[in-house]
Amino acid sequence: MAKARRERVVRMSVEQPLWRALTGYRVLTMAYAVLLYVFTRDEFERPWVAVGYLTVMALWTLATLPRVANAANCTKPFLCTDLAVALVGILLTPLANFEARHIDGPTLPSIWTAGSVLAFAIKGGWRWAACASSLVAAANLVERGTPSRDTLHNVLLVWVASIAIGYVVEVARASERTLARALEIEAATRERERLARDIHDSVLQVLAMVQRRGSALGGEAAELGRMAGEQEVALRTLVSSGLVPPSRAWEDASRGAVVRSVEVDEPDDTTRTGAVDLRALLAPHAGARVSFAEPGAPVLLEPAAARELAAAVGAALDNVRRHGGDGAQAWLLVEDEPHEVIVTVRDDGPGIPEGRLAQAEGEGRLGVALSIRGRLRDLGGSAELLSTPGQGTEVELKVPRGKA
Repeated sequence: MAKARRERVVRMSVEQPLWRALTGYRVLTMAYAVLLYVFTRDEFERPWVAVGYLTVMALWTLATLPRVANAANCTKPFLCTDLAVALVGILLTPLANFEARHIDGPTLPSIWTAGSVLAFAIKGGWRWAACASSLVAAANLVERGTPSRDTLHNVLLVWVASIAIGYVVEVARASERTLARALEIEAATRERERLARDIHDSVLQVLAMVQRRGSALGGEAAELGRMAGEQEVALRTLVSSGLVPPSRAWEDASRGAVVRSVEVDEPDDTTRTGAVDLRALLAPHAGARVSFAEPGAPVLLEPAAARELAAAVGAALDNVRRHGGDGAQAWLLVEDEPHEVIVTVRDDGPGIPEGRLAQAEGEGRLGVALSIRGRLRDLGGSAELLSTPGQGTEVELKVPRGKA
């Protein structure tokens, strides 16, 4: 059955904790402003003004908690209305307490006002924060009439803190976009390597076989082989150059950056939760020229790890058949360790000359780089290749359990 493709969406938002913190801050400071009035209510000449405003502020705070849950809900009209509630509370303070401007006491909303400014900072960055904090500063100066040193200190503190938080939010968003782009590139690279492995294990090998057989048969078959060879070279160049366009990562300011990557679902007949006996996948390789040695008990691996490890073994044996010569013999050994599975492929061929692997990779022949080492790297394992000219080659594949 053909493999189905599905899209995996990963959302990242470094600013979401800030919205949760702001929600808690607004509730706590609302309670603080109410308690502050309760303990100092005897100082108010017009307590009904304070009670009316604090009631409206408390209801507004509780009713708008969903508005400060994330950037999408925190709209510009809400921010303006919320700031207006704070400014009205500051300006109403002298009407409720005639001595407020002379004793330099707290305003009716007290530190609740900072929550409105912080919402501007988280939503729009330092520029929005500067505008909101400047309006709050102006309202405080008007309310005090002749501002004292403490008033100027508090106003400057709110102004600097809100701008700093807004700047940090902007830096965090830029870092978030950079991380999303890096993850997108990594996902595209892994997809490219997976496609390159599949192409190497199927199409390229078939084209190489057609070229060899066509050259051996001669005539029209030789021309067909020559064309197959040209297509093989072109396809290797395409695969090795990485001409796979990455998907686009869209930024959603309300929910953070989004990374979209396409994954391949396994066939329906694959058991995802059950383990697979690796011996069953490697046994078909045994034959007159391949000796297969296994521990005599099931070697269980996760399905994905077992398939990829078997494919890497197949690629190693293909290299033996292609480069080892007609009489080359191969030995396949499976070792089942408590924490990892080790598969060793050894042959008695001519070996690999020094520098040949780097030269082959430069020519677009990525059998070892992708089909073997790339697969093991994706599994969290390793592939070690030892070769001595004239004495054969040994490939040791290690896959840790539970990391596929």
